Amino acid sequence: MTHQSFSIFGSIRRSRWLITCDHASNFVPPEINGGDLGIGTANMNRHIAYDIGAQSTALILGELLNAPVICSNFSRLVIDPNRGIDDPTLVMHLYDGTIIPANRAVDDKEKKRRIEHYYQPYHNALAELASVRDDPIIIAMHSFSPQLIGRAPRPWEIGVLHAAGGGLLGISLIKRLRQEHGLTIGDNEPYAGYLPGDSIDQHALQQNRLNALIELRQDLIETAEGQTQWAQLLATALTDTLKYTKL
Repeated sequence: MTHQSFSIFGSIRRSRWLITCDHASNFVPPEINGGDLGIGTANMNRHIAYDIGAQSTALILGELLNAPVICSNFSRLVIDPNRGIDDPTLVMHLYDGTIIPANRAVDDKEKKRRIEHYYQPYHNALAELASVRDDPIIIAMHSFSPQLIGRAPRPWEIGVLHAAGGGLLGISLIKRLRQEHGLTIGDNEPYAGYLPGDSIDQHALQQNRLNALIELRQDLIETAEGQTQWAQLLATALTDTLKYTKL
């Protein structure tokens, strides 16, 4: 039996906002190497397998914004829904110093199977969720590691990613966060912009929908208290950005 690749929460909520969480889960479906990628529990609980704290924060934010939330139900190491199908990192063989043994022998046939059973159903559901809304605003929730192996610590509490020509909401959100909250904010940090075929490209940029990709530092949203605090801050900042900025 094929694993259900996504969950939707609050599908009947009717605001313009639509919240996505591409890397919500570290679950490996049992049909993939018996549910074991061969990297051990400690590594599966690291950021390499999923975005720590992002799902719970996204769910609270969805409630506050009266927005539906769609979450992946599989680890990014199974296949990464925030990559284009032609991206060489779609199925990772090595991530932040950790070799993924169960992905070492993934060939085109297995990659196609993972696309058909996990990647595409998630994107189909997201496309449908967006299509039934009037002028949706897509907010992609992610989290990032405070420090990658062998790299300098990352100073930002939050990063907002935006694409050239399609990132007006993100740019406006950065300005509001800086002015009102005194945070160290990454402008297209810790990652820059968008890649062709990634989740925001597929569901927002190609349809000229307002969007932003938000990255929260994982140590700030590891607890329920942190998740609630950041969801509340973001709900206020996003609402005010939309209300007071000409977009």
